[in-house]
Amino acid sequence: MLLRYFYDEKLAHASYLVGCQRTGEAIVIDPGRHPASYLRTAEAEGLRLVAATETHIHADFVSGSRELGVAHGAKLYLSDEGGDDWRYRYAEEAECRLVKHGDRFMVGNLSFEVLYTPGHTPESISLLLTDLGGGADEPMGIFTGDFVFVGDVGRPDLLEKAAGLRGTSEAGARAMFRSLQQFKRLPDYLQVWPAHGAGSACGKSLGAVPSSTVGYEKRFNPALSYTDEEAFVQALLDGQPEPPRYFAVMKQVNRKGPELLGRLAAVAELGSLEALTALREAGAAVIDTRPAKEFAKGHLEGTINIPYNKSFPNWAGWLVNYERPLAVLAKPDQWPDILTALRSIGIDNVTGYMDAGKLRAVGSARLESYAEAIPCEMAGKVRAGDVHLVDVRSLSEWQEGRIPGAQHLMLGTLPGRLSEIPRDKPVLLQCRSGARSAIAASLLQAGGIKEVINLSGGYIRWREEGLPHEDISKPQAAGNR
Repeated sequence: MLLRYFYDEKLAHASYLVGCQRTGEAIVIDPGRHPASYLRTAEAEGLRLVAATETHIHADFVSGSRELGVAHGAKLYLSDEGGDDWRYRYAEEAECRLVKHGDRFMVGNLSFEVLYTPGHTPESISLLLTDLGGGADEPMGIFTGDFVFVGDVGRPDLLEKAAGLRGTSEAGARAMFRSLQQFKRLPDYLQVWPAHGAGSACGKSLGAVPSSTVGYEKRFNPALSYTDEEAFVQALLDGQPEPPRYFAVMKQVNRKGPELLGRLAAVAELGSLEALTALREAGAAVIDTRPAKEFAKGHLEGTINIPYNKSFPNWAGWLVNYERPLAVLAKPDQWPDILTALRSIGIDNVTGYMDAGKLRAVGSARLESYAEAIPCEMAGKVRAGDVHLVDVRSLSEWQEGRIPGAQHLMLGTLPGRLSEIPRDKPVLLQCRSGARSAIAASLLQAGGIKEVINLSGGYIRWREEGLPHEDISKPQAAGNR
């Protein structure tokens, strides 16, 4: 047997290729949208990629199951649990077997047993892997998807918070409690292979270790320590981070089936500022992917700065309007990866790309900029009310401590809340370190609030300089374990 691990740092997404070396057949578990890495690895190992499966309808990235099934002929094994609302609409397009709890299927001499493990989503399944070709008659590991992570379990509130399905958070938490009782009965030696690592918004405290064991999680995963269902539900729902806005879109895309990559329109390379302007005038949004400091010094009016880094897909998913065409300013060597990242979260309506270096030829009179300042330069102005301070951190960060007088507007919610920001004085934007508040500065300027200042070093530096702040201890969840 062969097992290969694939990890997309920008999405904190783990997927797996499992191959039977005796028969030369392989399957991908929880594939991302772009299959090239799986196909290359399979070929290099002398395997044929004949199947694909996923543990649930994902909310944080575009699944590659339809791509592998329709474009590459892989047989699909998809969940038939959770009721009609959670059935895959594209299953009939490819060779597909819908599976339920207790079902088994084979890829070569590898046996996969389906466990129904709802909680994170109603259709969630996990897969027990047994290497029959290697002589085993018991499973060696379990692919848990977003059910059990290293140090955490899947959040049950996404359907309510992201998709607006009322009452599903508590129902999901109770289903998760029941699913965990099933998990606890598994042998301690089983390896645990989850679909996400640290940084994913599908949980609140995922570990950075790629895999674990059932026994280790029983001993050290806080969620598995609860014996009282009510206490578990309260603790699991408490403190979950805000789900990115695009999660609701991904649920629909992955249930219906994403467009095949080969059918997406080519992206035009724009040779001039005039061509970019024409797209803007036709209704396209424009994001500038340069580092924040470059953007701050000079940028086109109306553009939004989402620097291309590890957090790029997250903030693009929060801030890009999926209904509008999109044009992108980027460095040429980064552009292919940027397009891949956008398509990984379903932003397919990308109509144009321009080399950001062309902005150097644009006169400063045609560009706008914003100022940056360090805390000691702004503390007096904040205290005197000469600037309006906006804190764009997450709710959990805000609850743990803040600068007196700040208005809290989480970055991802800013596009719909600009009317809440006073315009009679300069706006000082603040986050933990200055990175998110730089994105916020671009959003405000694009929305017509021009006099903005980014607090360099953010709340961290504010505290390091000994400036006034409110420390608020986070309340602990009550209940018996």
